Parts: sequence; C-alpha cells; structure tokens
Amino acid sequence: MDTLPELNHRQDSVNLLTFILLLTLTILTIWLFKHRRVRFLHETGLAMIYGLLVGVILRYGIPATSYHHKTPPSCVLTEGPSSTLLLNVSGKLFEYTLKGEINSREINNVEQNDMLRKVTFDPEVFFNILLPPIIFHAGYSLKKRHFFRNLGSIITYAFLGTAISCFVIGNLMYGVVKLMQMVGQLSEKFYYTDCLFFGAILSATDPVTVLAIFTELHVDVDLYALLFGESVMNDAVAIVLSSSIMAYQPSGANTHMFDAAAFFKSVGVFLGIFSGSFAMGAVTGVVTFTKLHCFPLLETALFFLMSWSTFLLAEACGFTGVVAVLFCGITQAHYTYNNLSEESTKRTKQLFEVLHFLAENFIFSYMGLALFTFQNHVFSPIFIAGAFIAIFIGRACNIYPLTFMLNLGRRHKITGNFQHMMMFSGLRGAMAFALAIRDTATYARQMMFTTTLLIVFFTVWVFGGGTTPMLSRLHIRVGVDPDQDLQQSAEGRSKTRQESAWLFRLWYSFDHNYLKPILTHSGPPLTTTLPPCCGPLARCLTSPQAYQQLRSNDSDVILTDGDLSLSYGDTAVTALNGAGSTSEEALERELDSREQELLSHGTRLVFPIEDPI
Repeated sequence: MDTLPELNHRQDSVNLLTFILLLTLTILTIWLFKHRRVRFLHETGLAMIYGLLVGVILRYGIPATSYHHKTPPSCVLTEGPSSTLLLNVSGKLFEYTLKGEINSREINNVEQNDMLRKVTFDPEVFFNILLPPIIFHAGYSLKKRHFFRNLGSIITYAFLGTAISCFVIGNLMYGVVKLMQMVGQLSEKFYYTDCLFFGAILSATDPVTVLAIFTELHVDVDLYALLFGESVMNDAVAIVLSSSIMAYQPSGANTHMFDAAAFFKSVGVFLGIFSGSFAMGAVTGVVTFTKLHCFPLLETALFFLMSWSTFLLAEACGFTGVVAVLFCGITQAHYTYNNLSEESTKRTKQLFEVLHFLAENFIFSYMGLALFTFQNHVFSPIFIAGAFIAIFIGRACNIYPLTFMLNLGRRHKITGNFQHMMMFSGLRGAMAFALAIRDTATYARQMMFTTTLLIVFFTVWVFGGGTTPMLSRLHIRVGVDPDQDLQQSAEGRSKTRQESAWLFRLWYSFDHNYLKPILTHSGPPLTTTLPPCCGPLARCLTSPQAYQQLRSNDSDVILTDGDLSLSYGDTAVTALNGAGSTSEEALERELDSREQELLSHGTRLVFPIEDPI
C-alpha cells in the first residue's frame, strides 16, 4: 500500500503533467492555425478554451477523494489563528497549515477533491514566477525607434489615462453597488475603496492578441507602438495604483469615508513606490556587468539571474517588482546588451522569448481552469453587467479626450480610425487576473475576481477574434514595411527628430556622450566628448573595445578618415569631429540599431485606405 507522501508525490506529478499537456496541445494547435492561416482565435484564447475543458473534467468527472467532519471540532485561541497547528489524534501528532478563514455558511462547500485543491495555485506563484518573464520580455524587446517617437503620448495614456479609467470605473461600479443594495442583491459589505481597487484592476490592459495580429499583418508601426507602449506602461501604473488604494486609511471611526490627509498620503505612496521601483530597476539594469565573454553559458546565466532578482529585490524592499523588472529590461536592452558576447545576445533573446511564451500561455490556461476549480466564485449578474458597461465607458474616457489634447501638440496626428482601434483593443489579460486573484479573502474581492475572469474571457475571445475584421472596417493600413513607412513619411530622420519627445532628446544627448561610453563599449569615446582637461580621466574610463567598435561598426557614421585622430595607448583610431554628427543624428542611428523587424508568417492583407496616415 502506498504511503501518504508517495500518493502526494504522484498527485503532484499528475497536476504538473496536466498543465504541460495543456501547453503542448496549445502549441500544436497554434502550429495548425498558423499553417492554415487562421486568425479568428489567438493562442491565448485557445489556451483558455483548453483550460475550461480540463476544468470541467476535474470538477465533474473526478469523484471526491477526501472528507471532512460536518461539525468541525471547536477550540478557543487567545492570540488568534496560528499559521500551523499541531493536533493530537489518538496519541499521534499531526501538523496542519492555515489555508484561510471560511464563512460558516459555506462550511459544506469546502472542497473535498484533493486534485482540485492542488491545481489551485498560490497567488504568489503568479507574481513571483510567472509575471517577471512576461514583463521583462516586454521591456527587453521594446522597439525603441517607434516607442520614443510616441513617448509623450504613451506616457499620457499610461499615467493620466489609467488614472482616469480607474476613477471612472470605480465610481460607476460604486453606483452599481448602491443599486444592488437597493434591490437586495448584496449580502456583504462593499466599500467605495473596493470599487476603486476594482477600477485599478480593470485599468490594466493586455492586448496581446491584437498585438500578435498586428505583428503578423504588419500594421502601421505608430499604431502598434501606441498600443504596445500603453499596455506595457499601464500594467506598471495599475499595480502601483492598486497598492496606493489599499494604503488609503482615513483616521477616525469610519475608515471608508473620504479624508484629504489619507488621499494625499496615497498619492505620496503612489509616487514613492513608482519612483523607487523605477530607480531600483534602472540601477540594477545599469550595474549588470558581464565580463564573461569567453563563457557564453555563464554569461547568459548571470544575466538571467540578475534580471529575475530585480523583481524579487523590489518586492522584498516594499516596492513593486513589475515596475522594477520592466525598467530593468529596458535598461539592460540599452546598456548591458552591448556588452554581451554575440552568442549571449542570441541566447538571452531566445531564452526570455520562450519563457514569456510559456508563462503567458500557462496563465491563460489556468484562467480557464480557475472558472471551475476556484472554490469561492460569486456570480452577480447586476455587478457583471455593470462592470462590462463601466470598462467601455472608462476606456472611452481614456482614449478620446486625451487623444484630442495630444493632437493639439502632435505634428503627426492620431487619426480617428487609430482612436477607434485603440478603443477596441482595450483587452484585459494576465495582469488583471493576477491582481484579482492575489486577494480573494472577502466577499467583495471574490465577486471582483469572478467578474474579472469573465471580462478577460469576453475581451480575449470577442475583441481578439474581431481584430482582423475591425482593421478592414476602419481601413487601417496593413502590409507596411516599418522602415519603408518611415522614409515615405516626409524624410524619415527629420520626422523622428521632430516627433521624438523633447525630454528624451535632451536626455539622449547626455546618455550618448557620457553614459554609453562608460557603461558599454558603444558610443563615442569620452576623449571626444569630455573637455581636454579631463583627458586622463576620459582615457581611464573608456575601454579599448569602444575604439575598436567605433572603427568596425560605425563606418557609416564616420565622414572621412581625416576628421579627427585619437590615440589610446598604442592604438590609433579615427573618430568624428563635432560638426560631423549631431546628437540628433546619433539618436536616429541608435533608435535604428538592433531593431527587430516584424515578420509575417501569413499572407499580407491590403485594405483600401480612406484616411491617409
């Protein structure tokens, strides 16, 4: 007869095998869809469907395997519940761990199926293991040229737009809660701060389905940059915003009324957490030095561990790991990438791409599974219907008014069809799910989780599947070569210089002339940018590789061999003089370098153009 540890080991193996088979089935179906050029269902929606099917089987196809007493034994604790409990049963001591509080009315609904209990993961698994590679890959694979061309608009949508969406959804849902109380459909307390927290959760967009189709069809690069940049940044803003709302604690007897001091304290918490997380991620990315060029395996392993540790370090220090690892990825792509060996650059890109793919599809598979395996769902038709209406109104209040304001200062306007597509592309996904499942202890949080799950299903399946028809209906260009498009839009380089955020251009001049030469082997040697009096310091801080790369890789930058001659030790090199290349031209070259082309594995569709971009 198998012992209890052996049975648990086998059951754990079966649970993990279930998820691996789900991912395997998803990958094989994706291959079939790509082969048949099917675009109405994305891989994430497919993973959710398979998760739903497995959840139905686990819920209704497997009998109960454990039992509990209908009348649990009672005891009195003077200091509250303990994390572990030692119980003496017939002279034998057994250790039990705390799972959480159970409502007395739901005592008969405690899950009796061991397999269902074990496939329900600890929410921290999502935050500490599955989210970091997804967020890091978004920052590490960022297409800088088009991102920085639209940086001002992206920041506006991400920060101001997310805040607007949060408060619009929160206030509308508070009205829905009051309506539910009036008709007797609300049995537990649901506070205004709970509604705002729900608004912050649903403000995190994740248009992964739409972006994948954009990539395959080569949709206009500016539209892609706006959607991708907004989704990357607003995930970070939403998680910090939710933390700030939870930190809202008014003084006095009623802790759920408005209090000015508590409000400004929450604003301070938001600014402190975001700026601290940003600084920690950027600093960690900058100090990720790798001097292991001769051992690419060790170099890649060190790079991977430093990247992942950024997330955990931020969480351990009370900051937000999502923000930290995002900016760590952006910083490492800008600095550390230039110091990696050629083999390590390929390995790191492929490694994080695979981890991102597996983690994202695992989360969406688990979403489908959770609809049937989660024990405390609260389905409220009024709340669910109100939430759907609220997210559409919140998205509209985000996109249209802010775009009107942005177009007042943009040379390259965000056209009406772009605005409608951005409105349509406000899907919810992994971040909203992870925020909702992190705390399901109260009745209000359980209702939020159930509603969030249904919203993710609907937006991924309906909006994700309707992306291609919507592109055709809005007459948005597809089949666009990003480099050709840039040149055809009135002298590509001057366009980039004009429309790149002015703050970024100022920062870039400092970065290109001073930070890049110190932290990487690229950029102009410090001997060409620092004053002559700093010559010894410049020669000390500039590596010989910088001179070698200047000669071998930047031949298109150098005007003539006689512009400026420098010497470093016994090595003579040729560099640029001040008139040969401005910092804005260097900006354009930097944004063009290492740009990953959008590859199409299907056919290109060309729709009629009514509104030229």
